[in-house]
Amino acid sequence: MMRAAMMASKSSRRSAGTFACLWLVILALCSPADAQAPSARATPGQPSPPSAHELTADDLSSFLDGIMKIELERDDIAGGVISVVKDGNVLFEKGYGYADAAKKKPVSPEETLFRPGSVSKLFTGTAVMQLVEQGKLDLDRDVNDYLDFKIPSTYPQPITLRNLLTHTAGFEEVAEGLFSPTPMSLGQYLKTHIPARIFPPGTMGAYSNYGVALAGYCVQRVSGEPFDQYVAKHIFEPLGMAHSTFTEPLPPSLAPLMSAGYQLASASPKPFEIIPASPAGGLSASGDDMARFMVAHLQDGRYGNAQILRPETARTMHSRQYAGAPELEGIGINFFEESRNGHHIIGHGGDSGFFHSHLHLILDANVGFFISLNSAGRDAFDFREAIWNQFLDRYFPGQPSADPTLATAPADGRTLTGYYETSRRGETTFLRLAYLFGEASVTEKPDGTIIVSQVKGFNGQSLQWREIGPHLYERVGDQGHIEFKQDASGRMLLLTDVAPFAAERVAWYESQPFLLICLVSTLLILPLSVLLWLVGALVRRHYGRPLVLETAQRRLRLLVRLICVWDVVVVAGWALLLGLISAAVVPLSSRLDHWFWVLEFGCLIGALATIVVLVQVSHAWFTTGRGVWPRIGDTVILLASIAFAWLVWIGHLANFRVHF
Repeated sequence: MMRAAMMASKSSRRSAGTFACLWLVILALCSPADAQAPSARATPGQPSPPSAHELTADDLSSFLDGIMKIELERDDIAGGVISVVKDGNVLFEKGYGYADAAKKKPVSPEETLFRPGSVSKLFTGTAVMQLVEQGKLDLDRDVNDYLDFKIPSTYPQPITLRNLLTHTAGFEEVAEGLFSPTPMSLGQYLKTHIPARIFPPGTMGAYSNYGVALAGYCVQRVSGEPFDQYVAKHIFEPLGMAHSTFTEPLPPSLAPLMSAGYQLASASPKPFEIIPASPAGGLSASGDDMARFMVAHLQDGRYGNAQILRPETARTMHSRQYAGAPELEGIGINFFEESRNGHHIIGHGGDSGFFHSHLHLILDANVGFFISLNSAGRDAFDFREAIWNQFLDRYFPGQPSADPTLATAPADGRTLTGYYETSRRGETTFLRLAYLFGEASVTEKPDGTIIVSQVKGFNGQSLQWREIGPHLYERVGDQGHIEFKQDASGRMLLLTDVAPFAAERVAWYESQPFLLICLVSTLLILPLSVLLWLVGALVRRHYGRPLVLETAQRRLRLLVRLICVWDVVVVAGWALLLGLISAAVVPLSSRLDHWFWVLEFGCLIGALATIVVLVQVSHAWFTTGRGVWPRIGDTVILLASIAFAWLVWIGHLANFRVHF
């Protein structure tokens, strides 16, 4: 529900392949294309930035109308909405394309509801801070004090609301139940989907929908009101947001106003997405209502005569609470720092399965920008970021810094090369393997610049980074920074301009190339051994040449071939199940738990059976009667079996944790 997020992360309609590609999305967040870069620094002799266009409604209309029409058609997106506010007023808002493509129903900025995804988290943070003002919640108190169930005490440090709202609680990523075919109460979801804690609180940014949903549950528990009703009464009503709700399914009065969601505008519309972790991404709202919310935050909690936050509380929300490193952008209370072109900018992106949105507040210019699209299209992520970047460069232009590249860059770059896994990952479930296959590699070029694989610009080319400080890198020719540092254990970390997304360098035996070798060995050698076994049997039968082996050897050989068949069937089972999930034939939900149990049991038996293969190979090499080639063939099967067992072990494919 985060742009990308997770989202995150990451969706029940996305494949295991999507999980393996999450790193592309997460690392892309640190590029300047996502407006997540520190302010440009003025340097003597640096060219002056281009002159800015005056930000007026007329200029916005002429600028955006042409772009949106072309981009919607090119990317096969049904419709979208853009709202721009300035100095406490709505400067521009307009709907583009269709809320219902088949009926040609146009998007209305005032009435059409969109799903802003993780932009919902800003409302959750606002609700929490309202109760902090009243003394009912404390940002630094153990969150278990507010719950009717217990988050396990994995580490000595308790998890606090500040941790939850800055994504530093240390939770692993969870995907099951994030989207549900039927409604589920917030409390039920949270109690049945508690993720493992993989980092001590406050030590690592790891984006978590569960964490923010938990903060929303604290609001519900302390206020005595269901979360959706609390937000409606204390945020929507004071701001006049009459076309907004966290209620799922939608209330009858708002359901007819909901935009359809699409994978592609040329395809059929998709069902309304029910998000049990509602405080993390369950909002439905119109563009005009989002404009009111932006005005309130730009006015330090005030909209007209309504004051939803005290000025000092609003400023706390907007100020840095956590950053991976002082030189990088950080996060406030759910607001990500996104400074660019010399301006102080905060915001949040959001993605559901089909809607893609982003909200930006240029604090020092008192300007807010909101965009939401109702289709995934061919690349809604790039689309919305490109529109925002063009808006910013047109009205608030700037230049990249001219900091010199360090002379030590080539030597430093060589110390950083390797493979890195994202902090937003499934660590204790079978999702672990997918995230390992989604690792990014850091490679050094001869000129001392580095490349982070899978992180590309809008032109599809890999981005280059140059060293401007000790292990601090800036995107070549643009803004955006990454930094490397060692943690307390000496492990190298890759930190980004999006604080809740970091990465840790892995050992060679966890690296993507080694795991690919293991996977290819499993997928090629084991099925081939089964095929050759059958072909050999047919050939011997045809020519009347029986296999000359002692009874014990014959039985052991047969058992090994059956183990190969077992492993192949297990791999095929995983491929089939994940393929059905990928094609949205089967939703990713708890209804699949028994199938995951069966497959994980199959993995466990297959991995343990490697011992039998080892015994058979030992017999083959240390007893007479076998030729060299059969012995080599048996050894190759053993290596493939070991590769299968390693994938099961490192990928946690036999952990029997079905809440993933």
